[in-house]
Amino acid sequence: MAWALKLPLADEVIESGLVQDFDASLSGIGQELGAGAYSMSDVLALPIFKQEESNLPPDNDNKILPFQYVLCAATSPAVKLHDETLTYLNQGQSYEIRMLDNRKMGELPEITGKMVKSIIRVVFHDRRLQYTEHQQLEGWRWNRPGDRILDLDIPMSVGIVDPRANPTQLNTVEFLWDPSKRTSVFIQVHCISTEFTMRKHGGEKGVPFRVQIDTFKENEAGEYTEHLHSASCQIKVFKPKGADRKQKTDREKMEKRAPQEKEKYQPSYETTILTECSPWPEATYVNNSPSPGFGPTHNSFPVTEGNFTSNLAPIVSSNGSPNHQPEPVVQVADNLLPTATPQEAQQWLHRNRFSPFCRLFTNFSGADLLKLTREDVIQICGPADGIRLFNALKGRVVRPRLTVYVCQESQQGREQQQKHENGDGTGSTFFVYHAIYLEELTAVELTEKIAQLFNISPRQINQIFKQGPTGIHVLVSDEMIQNFQDEMCFVLDTMKAETNDGYHIILK
Repeated sequence: MAWALKLPLADEVIESGLVQDFDASLSGIGQELGAGAYSMSDVLALPIFKQEESNLPPDNDNKILPFQYVLCAATSPAVKLHDETLTYLNQGQSYEIRMLDNRKMGELPEITGKMVKSIIRVVFHDRRLQYTEHQQLEGWRWNRPGDRILDLDIPMSVGIVDPRANPTQLNTVEFLWDPSKRTSVFIQVHCISTEFTMRKHGGEKGVPFRVQIDTFKENEAGEYTEHLHSASCQIKVFKPKGADRKQKTDREKMEKRAPQEKEKYQPSYETTILTECSPWPEATYVNNSPSPGFGPTHNSFPVTEGNFTSNLAPIVSSNGSPNHQPEPVVQVADNLLPTATPQEAQQWLHRNRFSPFCRLFTNFSGADLLKLTREDVIQICGPADGIRLFNALKGRVVRPRLTVYVCQESQQGREQQQKHENGDGTGSTFFVYHAIYLEELTAVELTEKIAQLFNISPRQINQIFKQGPTGIHVLVSDEMIQNFQDEMCFVLDTMKAETNDGYHIILK
């Protein structure tokens, strides 16, 4: 009997507890959250902030990511429920990205108390533009000399160390930061979405970009190469104040929709959570192409080689500037080797501007590509790109219009020749020749090639003369070079100019 009396009491207690829990869950509805009324890490863990969950691998559904990046800019309300969020930014305006440590207790202890490195990139969202990214960025650089696509607003940033911006990678910045400390980085995007749109009849729709952040930890060698986490979000960039107007327009359009239609769209969040993505590939055509100021200087050959002692040594010493660098030399053609792995073949395709066909040749090794016939390549890639790819695979090199061979007579060779002429010895003169390849057939081009050959500045060569009949000096002109016979041989001599510190070159 006592057991029968306790049962209703237990039911009442359970029911009372459920009511209290339900009331507590409704107590916060309708209240506006203030800046200090909640914990940022707790709010970010709510389901409404988990964007693009369907795009992540199944094993990541319950995975707690080590870091979280929050772009302090509102998302667009005109995005459907299952689509990725879209955020509008103003050109040149500073936007905060909060770098949050999301690790559990004891997770990744090797980075506790240490710095990590993050690289921020602005890249194309459309696959069509990703294939031609290198050409698109080079075109932007040409139209906007001296400008960058992405910059750091260092005075406003908090907690970042050693910020860097590679002058050859206009869309990339990097820095170090301590996850245990408050870190906020402010970025500025200087390109607008319509700059990469095909011009038609006005009112072009701008292309979307992606802001991607890759974070690395330090390895045993002290280099930040071990990948930890990557995340990105989709953005569009407008001229100043344009993002605010676009956000307002989208909001007004959504307000005019029927309630049933509104349910198909996401609400606009005050901040943008970057979602997990694959790391940016490190070995790309951008990293393998020569960059001014960062690539090693390449000299065709040393000024002194064996018995070949340069008579241009006075020119080099008279320059008096150890920081002077010669004009950059075009690198040797990048030939695909049969031993190349499929990954190396993909990199070769990127470097040689065949990115649109990388997917077609995903599993092709170097040997597989080199076995393709001309007809095969044309059928796969089309006539224009097919012929270009076939020539690149076979390493076809365009023959120069004119080749001349030049050398400098060594002092030792001169002495031996003089002794031989005087009957004092039987030694033979030894000359080392070097090839000069000309395409434009101009005196300016010949001057640059000779200066490049001996690692000096073209400005130090005043005139080039050719020794004519009876020892006269004939000024070398464009017309004279155009009448040179192919593979002519010359011995170079130098003569001090009377008017300045330069020199004249004499072709004998």
